[in-house]
Amino acid sequence: ISEFKYCLSRGAEIVIEWDSVKYGIFWDHASKRYYIGHDSPETNVFYDTPDELLEYRVGNDRLRDVITKGIVIDRTL
Repeated sequence: ISEFKYCLSRGAEIVIEWDSVKYGIFWDHASKRYYIGHDSPETNVFYDTPDELLEYRVGNDRLRDVITKGIVIDRTL
């Protein structure tokens, strides 16, 4: 979790797969907020901190509980 939060704080973009669904986690420069989305831009959800983002529900689970178990599809540094 600490590596995930560190990567986000440095502007990393991360794409994970959980239960056959891909989730993109990004930094929005315009709003200066983190966001996570899947499927289409209308599903994007914005957060002020990585800790808030970690409470996002991926299926029936919180991102915090699956971030170390999901498949990392892509990650930038």
